[in-house]
Amino acid sequence: MTHHATTTMSNRKTIVSIMGTRPEVIKMAPVVRELERHSSRFRSIVLCTGQHRELLQQALHAFDIKADVELDLMEDNQGLAEFAARSLTAVSEVLDDIHPDMVLVQGDTTTMVTSALAAFYKRIAVGHVEAGLRSFDRANPFPEEINRCLAANLADLHFAPTEAARRNLISMGVPADHVLVTGNTIVDALHSVKPARDYDNPELGAIASMPERIILVTAHRRENHGVRMQAICRALLAIVSAHPDVRIVWPVHPNPQVVAIADELLSCVDRIHLVPPTTYGDILRLMKRSYVIMSDSGGIQEEAPSLRKPLLVLREVTERPEGVEVGAARLVGTDVETILNEIGWLLTDEEAYERMRSAPNPFGDGHAARRIVSAISKRLHLSDHLDYAADPVPMLAIPRRRSRPVPA
Repeated sequence: MTHHATTTMSNRKTIVSIMGTRPEVIKMAPVVRELERHSSRFRSIVLCTGQHRELLQQALHAFDIKADVELDLMEDNQGLAEFAARSLTAVSEVLDDIHPDMVLVQGDTTTMVTSALAAFYKRIAVGHVEAGLRSFDRANPFPEEINRCLAANLADLHFAPTEAARRNLISMGVPADHVLVTGNTIVDALHSVKPARDYDNPELGAIASMPERIILVTAHRRENHGVRMQAICRALLAIVSAHPDVRIVWPVHPNPQVVAIADELLSCVDRIHLVPPTTYGDILRLMKRSYVIMSDSGGIQEEAPSLRKPLLVLREVTERPEGVEVGAARLVGTDVETILNEIGWLLTDEEAYERMRSAPNPFGDGHAARRIVSAISKRLHLSDHLDYAADPVPMLAIPRRRSRPVPA
């Protein structure tokens, strides 16, 4: 473990932002930056568990963030229980050393839930960034749906990205005055990064210069491992066979179960490019260059509408229904025929494509981090607290979903 944290002045509040995966870094980076902007009020410490070591480091570099504490907990083929045990113990030890006034966690990962639990055990206030998302299916996404339900009982401040997420939390019994609708910090992140024109990976630059329409694919979710991942691969084969004017780019997640299936079924297939995990700048360039995106990722469900790219969600259910409800995304699952029909519709019907491309972004206005830091300031009773929290998030009139009980 390396530890670079510095001493603090007595009149500042210490905030520890904890992250373990690339999506957590991307979505926490705007909050870390906002805390740093108010260094007279806050001592900001970044703790990285290393749940996904290589991908996490790429994202830290993209946002020019240096971890103050690096736990380096990742192990090859790590199981959920083994990582959770290591994370809970290691984070607890760091919190004993730092004694923060608040811990910030993000999303739905094992890092998030173990860090929130460690802080709860130490009676340290917890702020949950991107709180309240629900699929209402405890197996999809797995284990993230249950992680989020646990976080609702551990956190003291709940930063909900949308009004629907706020309603989910209140239906669980979270007090309304503990929930703030902020928008999603991924919109802040997209606004803050202006990647250079040239790709970090020259291979991607060469692919992007080709004349075909590009379909960007990402698929790695645990519930899609095995036969569902095989079905996704067969669907990609069918797409390039049916549409000679498209080219598929898939940055393959390093999970061995994903790599093995993708290599077996798709390696050396004409117009399908299996590439290593990309830098954040390159994935943004690919998204902007793509014609359609197909993904089972959570973050891309928010990024695609922000970039006005039609998205086919390779899941049966989603905890981010807003994109589907405004028409920016469609749930297609992993059935080969369904995927082929849906992508064919977008590739051949210009009017349908334009409707999806022009759908409004339901995930906020790019000022989520300001609202989050303002709420932290008020929670910690700083005499000179900020006043951004009163600034409402412009929200779309999305139909209310029927409430369903949250799984135990």
